[in-house]
Amino acid sequence: MPATRAGERELCKGCGASVHATEEQIERVLGKLALHPGDCVDDGRYGARLDQCASCPSLQYGTTCAHCGCFVRVRAKLAAKDCPRPGGSLWG
Repeated sequence: MPATRAGERELCKGCGASVHATEEQIERVLGKLALHPGDCVDDGRYGARLDQCASCPSLQYGTTCAHCGCFVRVRAKLAAKDCPRPGGSLWG
């Protein structure tokens, strides 16, 4: 990834948004997901998924999956989503 000059934001290649998210931004999305518990995995499964993401070399900035561009804390909470790693999911 090319280096950025001081004061420049790193942008997502796909949508142009900043690739960095604050804790507050991620918590806000997770709060909205909590309104739809049927769409979410239980806390045990969520924790297991996050553990796999934390040990994955494709985790960028501590928040983002290099394979899909998703914030892992959000994607891991969604029951309909799987780990997008080429070659197979780490979420078993």
